[in-house]
Amino acid sequence: MDQLKEILREALGLELESSDINVLQMMLRAAVVYVVTVLMVRLAKKRFMGRATAFDVILGIMIGSIASRAVTGNAPFLPALAATAVLLGMHWLFSGLALRWHGFGTLVKGKACVLVHKGEVDTTSMQAVHMTEHDLWEDLRGKGISRLDQVDEARLERSGKLSVLKAPSEPKVVDVMVRDDVQTVRIEIRT
Repeated sequence: MDQLKEILREALGLELESSDINVLQMMLRAAVVYVVTVLMVRLAKKRFMGRATAFDVILGIMIGSIASRAVTGNAPFLPALAATAVLLGMHWLFSGLALRWHGFGTLVKGKACVLVHKGEVDTTSMQAVHMTEHDLWEDLRGKGISRLDQVDEARLERSGKLSVLKAPSEPKVVDVMVRDDVQTVRIEIRT
């Protein structure tokens, strides 16, 4: 066992100052940190990097920061990996609490905000989320919306993405004249 510790200490440069770590040791540290971090993230929730909220993004930034220090030797190797594991554990715990208690979920993840309702922009909500009409229109155009009357509801989600429920379209009425009986038939077409 002592021999294994000695091999790891030497291979990873565990007791060296960051300036004394050689290229091979840095490469090995990077590989170990990568594998350990991938394993830890796989144990975390699948959403963690998928549909990221600020809650998830902060975790990603912190993990990157701490793990990079383990690679470069600016922090002790094993304690840095342990700190990364603690952050993932806290994320797992907080997301579990948020699942069970809505108020806690709102506290750590935020809440959605309705910006447009029945084709009307809610300027108070827009100001509260620091979003300009230019920002709103950029998102609406990205969803194929060119007029506000096409929007039943637009909501800024906790992830920062805009979700849009389109307003039901008005039926188009087409008069069709049948020549044989000289009758007019009215047809409604919904698009």
